[in-house]
Amino acid sequence: MIIGIVAISQNYAIGKDGKLPWHYSADLKFFKRTTIGNAVVMGSTTWRELGKPLPSRLNILLSRSPAFQSVAGAVVLRGREEVTAIANYLRCDTFIIGGAKTYSTFAEAIEKWIVTEIPLNVDDADTFMPKDFLNGFAVSGQEEIGDGLTAKTFLRT
Repeated sequence: MIIGIVAISQNYAIGKDGKLPWHYSADLKFFKRTTIGNAVVMGSTTWRELGKPLPSRLNILLSRSPAFQSVAGAVVLRGREEVTAIANYLRCDTFIIGGAKTYSTFAEAIEKWIVTEIPLNVDDADTFMPKDFLNGFAVSGQEEIGDGLTAKTFLRT
C-alpha cells in the first residue's frame, strides 16, 4: 500500500528552511514506529535534511537530478511510475514522507494518509500542504501519540 505520512500545523505548514518547524519527541517516535520495516520515499530536500538513511527501512530517493546518480544507503528512482512499480513487488508498505513536491507527485497514488496534527500555527513557514489534500479521503481512525498530539488515519473513499 502507498501511504502518505505527514505532520501538519493548524495552518497546513509542514516546513521552514528545509526542516520541520517544531520538535515533538512523540511525533518522531510515532513516525519511527510506523515506518520501520517498510519503504520510505522522499525528495532530495528531505534526504539532505535527514543527512543519512533512515535505519531499518528501504530508503528511496526520488530525484531527476544528475547529482543523485547513486547515494549510499538509498535507492535512487526518477519518477512516480518507478516507485509504484517497485511498490507492487515489496512485501511492505511504501510511505511517502515528503517534502511538498513529493507529496504532490504521489497525490493520485496515495491510498491512505497518516496525519499528525500539530497544535500550532507556523506563521513564518515556507512549505505547506494544500488545504484540499484530504479531499476524497475519510477518517478511519485516530491515535493519541503523546505530547498532546493526535495522529489521524484517512482512507481513500
